[in-house]
Amino acid sequence: MNEEIKTLTISIYTENNIGLLNRISAIFQRRHINIESLTTSQSEIEGVNRFVVVVNITEPQAKKIIGQFEKQIEVIRAYYHTDEETIYQESGMFKIKSDLLFDEPQIQNIIKDSNARIVTVNKEFFVLEKSGRRQEIELLRRELNAFGIMQFVRSGRISVTKKPMKITEMLQAFNNQ
Repeated sequence: MNEEIKTLTISIYTENNIGLLNRISAIFQRRHINIESLTTSQSEIEGVNRFVVVVNITEPQAKKIIGQFEKQIEVIRAYYHTDEETIYQESGMFKIKSDLLFDEPQIQNIIKDSNARIVTVNKEFFVLEKSGRRQEIELLRRELNAFGIMQFVRSGRISVTKKPMKITEMLQAFNNQ
């Protein structure tokens, strides 16, 4: 068995019930596994949600955790994937003083070079949005820190698999019950 610790993306397809997030996080807590990122949203099927959890664990650990998730009544199916098997991104937002946008030409270069997008501008501040890999967002954060960031937030990972998954057909069957 491969005992190498890897960054894995765990996808959990669920019904939308109160308290499920608590039970999912408890499974990680009992095994002393830190959650690096957690995102939840509606899946491709109406009424079915998808949790995307990023953790650094071994594949045998992932298999055990997937088994634990699937024992939860509200969990329809759970999977894990390596970074190589997924297409993924995160998003970051930066709030910065507006006068810097006009007084510091270097900021304009940083925005252009990073492919960030200006979301809004007013007299007091402007907001940038950057989507990409975590390293890209962190690089932009370090560059903008020199000028002062009023607020910063980064989303959790969102991802899709490179290979087709049969989950859509299974979820449609679940939804038609």
